Amino acid sequence: MKKNERKLTEKELKRKEQFEILRADMQKNGYKEKALTIGILQANVGAIIIMLPFVVLTAVIYFTVNSIGTREISLRFSILLLPILLVLIVLHELIHGLVWGCFAKNHFHSIEFGVIWKALTPYCTCSEPMKKWQYMLGGAMPTLILGAGTAVIAVATGQLLLFFIAELMIFSGGGDFLIILKILLYRSRKETVYYDHPYECGVVIFEK
Repeated sequence: MKKNERKLTEKELKRKEQFEILRADMQKNGYKEKALTIGILQANVGAIIIMLPFVVLTAVIYFTVNSIGTREISLRFSILLLPILLVLIVLHELIHGLVWGCFAKNHFHSIEFGVIWKALTPYCTCSEPMKKWQYMLGGAMPTLILGAGTAVIAVATGQLLLFFIAELMIFSGGGDFLIILKILLYRSRKETVYYDHPYECGVVIFEK
């Protein structure tokens, strides 16, 4: 193992073994492999950069509709903010699994959840192939629901707490949107199959 490589968990090692079998089969059938992945650091830094325009736009809309100071955050909600965010982070991964599970042949039997404890990063992965639009939809949906959806409610109600939550949820989807951007920028061939990477943040494209 290289110095900077992350030690894989037992589940990740099992998924890696299954993926190696799949890779050999795909290569035997004439497919070439292209991995579009990002590291944990890249995901965290890139998340800020790629999502900043959406965060700023949300703030502009919110404070245009709602005057600053018209809605205060109560002490009770301030105390509850951290547990609320923890629940939403878990919900973020559940939404990934729900969408991808709907497209998978074995549905939710092909979905796995876990945590990269070294980076305190929860994840969801699907062990079945998907079409391009299916993979991207599953990747974007948590941010669309928890970020954009909460932002709409915050603007409509003027609740400052919801506004802060929406902004954080938009930032939390930065890693997902980095992968989506990589997919959109990659010129794939006509016949492509998209597999969620078994132990890294990203996707593996098999094409011919």
